[in-house]
Amino acid sequence: MSRLIVVSNRVSAPRDPAAGSTGGLAMALSAALRKYDGLWFGWSGETVEHFTGELKMEDRAGVTVALVDLEAQDVDEYYNGYANKTLWPLFHHRVDLTAYERSYGEGYERTNARFAEVLAPLIQPEDVIWIHDYHMIPLARDLRRLGVKNRIGFFLHTPWPVRQLLVTLPHHRRLVEAMFDYDLIGFQTREWLDLFRDYVASEPSVHGKLLPHDALEAFGKTVQTGVFPIGIDVEGFIAARNSQLGNRTYDRMAASAAFRSLIVGVDRLDYSKGLEERLLGYEQFLETHPDMRSEVLLLQVTPISRDDVDAYQDIRGRLDSLAGRINGEYAEMDWQPIRYLNRTYRRDQLAGIYRAARVGLVTPLRDGMNLVAKEFVAAQNPDDPGVLVLSRFAGAAEQMGEALLVNPFSREELSDAIQRALTMPLGERKRKWECLMQVVRDTDVGIWRDDFVSTLRAVERPANGGGGSAAAASGQAA
Repeated sequence: MSRLIVVSNRVSAPRDPAAGSTGGLAMALSAALRKYDGLWFGWSGETVEHFTGELKMEDRAGVTVALVDLEAQDVDEYYNGYANKTLWPLFHHRVDLTAYERSYGEGYERTNARFAEVLAPLIQPEDVIWIHDYHMIPLARDLRRLGVKNRIGFFLHTPWPVRQLLVTLPHHRRLVEAMFDYDLIGFQTREWLDLFRDYVASEPSVHGKLLPHDALEAFGKTVQTGVFPIGIDVEGFIAARNSQLGNRTYDRMAASAAFRSLIVGVDRLDYSKGLEERLLGYEQFLETHPDMRSEVLLLQVTPISRDDVDAYQDIRGRLDSLAGRINGEYAEMDWQPIRYLNRTYRRDQLAGIYRAARVGLVTPLRDGMNLVAKEFVAAQNPDDPGVLVLSRFAGAAEQMGEALLVNPFSREELSDAIQRALTMPLGERKRKWECLMQVVRDTDVGIWRDDFVSTLRAVERPANGGGGSAAAASGQAA
């Protein structure tokens, strides 16, 4: 059987598969790599003075890992620059924060070409290659230029932007053209896929065609696309919830809330997560429902991320100030409305926190999927479940209609949803949870992985073995 090669900016294959802190995605991909005797390739996270392309090969719990160091300039321009200051804000509709620096684009192209040069010699003729996320959009094109004819799939974990915003990106056509060197492109939701299709069909410089079964034709090539909603490792998360540390964390949180209703939010620090809007909505709730003030407690867990990017430093300062202002305005001598924590917790600890919460707030302004929503549901006590308040702009909302769907830009709507969640009768809470839990099980991360890989293996390929080619279907050279 052919090998599976997973490619991502950073390699998260666990050194210890039993570690409670390991994410479900890493566990699922690692399991596939062990099954298919595969390889996980990516940046080591380290920098060197001069790029050499030297590989570091490791065995991590039965998974072969291939790591490469980058120059500091690569990291600054490719990772901190184009990936996180250009594509990330643009794909999340934050054009006001998008940096269109020529050097960033040049670094992105250069670094992806370097990844391709190092990866290509590792690829065997029958290998299947699965590339992940916006950091590496051009990688298939660069591999094709080096003669790689294998099946190559791409999965975008973020949203895809509307065409009117994407065209603000210099060389947007070149970025999309590079995607037509994949055999399969996967999106989290139908909405993100439809936005990609709209660009291909409607952008005058592309003149693309929509083909049956979500295939697309443009640039003289064809590509298969599809919707593959990512999920969590359900059984693994339930086991984490029921673990010794999970139970101990639940007991601590229940005692700490002191018979108050716990409201919880867990998000890494990012302007796409709607954290300021969430705190303002909670403040509106406190103002509108003074009788419930001392009956609730908001625990907001926000690990710091990308602290060397100015926009993240700015939002950190604003959140610190906002949380402090709300606590100063509403706190009593024996009660503080917000606990705001900038630290990371293990998966089993998070499971215990979610289980203790009466309300889970998952209110991003725009999100590819958002797995916290699914983790919150999986962590609940079936006999007394909490209520999920979910942004309609999260990819998860397409599947999780039984959550309380809200517009996170409206503080009044957030306030009303918190109040409804806190007062929802047990029978309604159980009915909603049962429906949501079925969704979580039906979209387990293992199902997502197997669905994508099997679809990629089944894609009809052109006779010449390159990227999908409209010409190849009639026997012409691509």
